[in-house]
Amino acid sequence: MSLDQYYLLGRSGLRVSRLALGTMNFGTGGFHAAYGKTEDEVRPIFRKYLDEGGNFLDTADFYTAGESETILGRLIAEANVRDRVVLTTKFTNSVDPGDPNAGGNGRKHMIRALEASLRRLGTDYVDLFLLHTWDRLTPVEEVVRTLDDLVRAGKIRYAGLSDVPAWYAARAQSIAEAHSLTPMINLQLPYSLVQREIETEHVPMGQSLGLGVTAWSPLAGGFLTGKYRDGGAGRLSDAQTWTERDWQLLKPLEEVASKLGVTMAQVAINWVATQPGIASAIVGASSAGQLGKSMAALDFEIPAGLRAVLDEASAVPPASVYRMFTAQYQNWIVSPDLKIGDKPEGYAPAVRNW
Repeated sequence: MSLDQYYLLGRSGLRVSRLALGTMNFGTGGFHAAYGKTEDEVRPIFRKYLDEGGNFLDTADFYTAGESETILGRLIAEANVRDRVVLTTKFTNSVDPGDPNAGGNGRKHMIRALEASLRRLGTDYVDLFLLHTWDRLTPVEEVVRTLDDLVRAGKIRYAGLSDVPAWYAARAQSIAEAHSLTPMINLQLPYSLVQREIETEHVPMGQSLGLGVTAWSPLAGGFLTGKYRDGGAGRLSDAQTWTERDWQLLKPLEEVASKLGVTMAQVAINWVATQPGIASAIVGASSAGQLGKSMAALDFEIPAGLRAVLDEASAVPPASVYRMFTAQYQNWIVSPDLKIGDKPEGYAPAVRNW
């Protein structure tokens, strides 16, 4: 299998793989130490990703207390692929709990965090720099202006957001457009068959305003592999977060996987990566072999009939005012006797050079 298809990220000219390599487990320090790996353990994973054509790398200053960035920087230099890869890192988390300006999304911390990330990564720029989590306090205007300044300074190439409300992302993009500042091209969010809530606002917002969504945790923390169903490691703690609906979803997922002759995990990753508005899915791995299986998730297509089975089993019914935005309701209030749509099918066919 080879990740030999690259698509533009959001409304930009940046070309990325449909599967990004998540490096949250690169390193053994900090909050992620429980499942972290040493540099020697992750080197085969990194090499496997590159060998298969992957170019989209995801890290953050928070991952393994900075070790993820340090290890990733060394591996990139070792493989001499800095110009080839699209290197993404993120900021928000505090680096000094006693300093009120050492965390959050303010200008002071953003610049401080980027400079520290550049040192750990061993590079003078990152391709994509993301706000990691909305801090509820920093004015969005300050965030957008600072990201623009960093682009103009040559320290980042593109800007984006992660784990923010849809209205916040829309406001950030609107401010950037209105003032000819650097636009957001990426929105990183959790998305899987058991967590489809972003389809309500985030995905259509991204499609409309030019932010390509990268989905993290497409396997819902490993739940969609089915490993917890049979008493796998971690079931007692993880089971507390899963609803009866979630457990029931595993049955049709397993049936679809069986019919296609692939694993449940591969179906789950394929479904996410090929959903409307999704630019890329972030996959992590504990070994090169596991990563190879994840990358093989793009080797097949889910037929329309089987996709409908998954869609129906995992559907999140619209609630509150969102019920009014469904096709059925809109047909009733606009014109029940006529068929009214946006554009005819095929109006804007996909542009490909292969």
